[in-house]
Amino acid sequence: MDGLSGWVLETIRALGYLGLAFLLALENLFPPIPSEVVLPLAGFLVGRGQLNFWGAVGAATFGSVFGALVLYALGRWGGRRIILRYGRFLNVNAESLKRAEGWFRHYGDAVVLIARVIPLARSIVSIPAGTVHMPILRFTVLTTIGTMVWNIILIWAGRLLGQNWDAVSQWVGSYSSVVYVAVAIIVVAYVALKVVRHKNRNEAG
Repeated sequence: MDGLSGWVLETIRALGYLGLAFLLALENLFPPIPSEVVLPLAGFLVGRGQLNFWGAVGAATFGSVFGALVLYALGRWGGRRIILRYGRFLNVNAESLKRAEGWFRHYGDAVVLIARVIPLARSIVSIPAGTVHMPILRFTVLTTIGTMVWNIILIWAGRLLGQNWDAVSQWVGSYSSVVYVAVAIIVVAYVALKVVRHKNRNEAG
């Protein structure tokens, strides 16, 4: 292995569970480090007996939640000005932040839970959770639940596939496309419903 996957593998081998937690914390803070690579590789090592399955899940979940809390704190106490100033490093801009905040106001807790199983969104969702002042305990519980589900699935898949662990990344890519299309359809349907209701209300008035 070489490149990113080689570096990830050597980090986990050298530091064990601490290295896995460190990588998942980074994955939340710097989205270009994908969990779709880190977690299946951890599963590969589980299959070879170098890591314990639940130990790997626990370490990955701890690292993910820690990284998510850092972004939450940045959004809550740093404010929108700080977020937008350094947003290019976090893959966040004014439009995406405003859109995410709108989803929070409409759907609340469900946004955090669902976003944890959607690539990329699972990292940046912590920022608007902070800017809209979602209670930190609720945020932590929902983040832990959603993150653990994601970690279990990808680590288990990596364990089952062994040397073919990289097939997980391809599957996640296809899964992501389906999820994004589904979300787009839901948004369009929601907007269309609002327009129809508004029109009917005006006609009735």
